[in-house]
Amino acid sequence: MTTGSDVRAAFTDPAENLAFDEALLRVAPESPVLWLWRNPVCVVVGRGQRIAREVRVAECERDGVPVLRRASGGGTVFHDPGNLNVTLVLPGPADRPLEALGQVMSAAVDQLGLVPRIGDRGLFVGEAKLCGFAVFRTKTGLLAHSTLLVETSAGLVGRYLTGAPPDPRPLDSHRSPVASLAEHGLRPGFPAVEAAVRAAASQLLGTFVPRPPSAAELARQRALLHTRYHYPSWHADGAQRAA
Repeated sequence: MTTGSDVRAAFTDPAENLAFDEALLRVAPESPVLWLWRNPVCVVVGRGQRIAREVRVAECERDGVPVLRRASGGGTVFHDPGNLNVTLVLPGPADRPLEALGQVMSAAVDQLGLVPRIGDRGLFVGEAKLCGFAVFRTKTGLLAHSTLLVETSAGLVGRYLTGAPPDPRPLDSHRSPVASLAEHGLRPGFPAVEAAVRAAASQLLGTFVPRPPSAAELARQRALLHTRYHYPSWHADGAQRAA
């Protein structure tokens, strides 16, 4: 079994969180990396998605909800402090990049007392999606991340994301009903949820040793903030500043 890193980092700016998320992959770690994190209220679209097709822009502007873009594909998600983000970085090539993360999240939810199933781009309890998945590859590894609805209500998610469009396109989000752990009758608290994710990751992938961010990860985060995540056009349409 391998020894991975359980990175303990907290940033208050959602752009800093997204930049650090990508930085964990860009430094090309030699063993698995796990990072659990939460964002303030925001909407995050996938790498190639069009905001106008995914986001209720007027509602976000009215309520001061920022709309940001991440480096991975997948669908648009709503973030708030009631949602746990799980980032798993694996070195080297992988034929099934979401399989390891799906197994981790499924085992964690099972530990918490629900019966999950892995479905189309996410983890479901019954017909409601509990976790969404997305992936981003480089030549040296892959990043898979998940959003786990712990306390966030389905109504709040639907307030800022559009419904399924009448003319579906390949990059559009696949909309599904959602429900949080709380809406399934579970309120274990974030420490217990995080402990379940960490235990599942360790059981499936080997020991994860807690550590702070490395100097290389923080340096890459700063570079990504400069070229992408603090650059408005990146979030608007995916254009990045020249390095």
